[in-house]
Amino acid sequence: MTNNLLKGKRGIIFGALNDMSIAWKVAERAVEEGAIITLTNTPVAVRMGTTEELGKKVNAQIIPADATNVADLENVFIKSQEILGGKIDFVLHSIGMSPNVRKKRTYDDLDYDMLQTTLDVSALSFHKMIQVAKKMDAISDGGSIVALSYVAAQRTFFGYNDMADAKSLLESIARSFGYIYGREKNVRINTISQSPTLTTAGSGVKGMDDLMDFSDRMAPLGNASADECANYCIVMFSDLTKKVTMQNLFHDGGFSSMGMSLRAMNQYSEGLEKFKNKDGKIIYG
Repeated sequence: MTNNLLKGKRGIIFGALNDMSIAWKVAERAVEEGAIITLTNTPVAVRMGTTEELGKKVNAQIIPADATNVADLENVFIKSQEILGGKIDFVLHSIGMSPNVRKKRTYDDLDYDMLQTTLDVSALSFHKMIQVAKKMDAISDGGSIVALSYVAAQRTFFGYNDMADAKSLLESIARSFGYIYGREKNVRINTISQSPTLTTAGSGVKGMDDLMDFSDRMAPLGNASADECANYCIVMFSDLTKKVTMQNLFHDGGFSSMGMSLRAMNQYSEGLEKFKNKDGKIIYG
């Protein structure tokens, strides 16, 4: 079902790799709601993924770019305005990667060069993207910029590692730039803190399946799917949210407001049996 929420709007979607990507779902929904878009990802991701398939499906041109490179970002905004015929109304930043997570380096044994890569790709690219757009005056009045985050920016989650630091920085950038861009150009900037979602990037997080099961048991409404996240993004791009900015918006079925649910408690109790000694006491060592 479509409501033409984005009819006549122009957008750029960063980060669609394959049909597991939230960005992929957002691109599909944006076009369904009447938008015209361009797609961008790193040249390697474009070659290795199936972005070309998405481009054909939604009639969108693909502009390969390294989001950590200012010159590449300038090219994305220049070409997107040429292709789409005007200023950009919405942008999705769906980019995240941690070499430390991929190499299974624990948080107390990080490689700092890899940490810098994590921060640059997953957070600083957001600042660079916004700064380039603002200096070029590429975003239309009332435009919307959204980045995808995770609750690990506020809470500690086993295995999420230095990506938690990146998400914290990402959300801070949204607030800091949201004030400046909002006051000067009426552009709103928000982050959406999504439920753990089995994307290509998310699958690299240690214990991802257990994390998804735990959050699903904790959340009153269960985990939010990638398709549901796409719907939320569409609302944030639309004129229905003209006065929402500088917010980190939890889209997690209520998980972020929970302490302990009955379903999670039951699973927790059942799962302790193997850690008990013959006297029934839990051995924590």
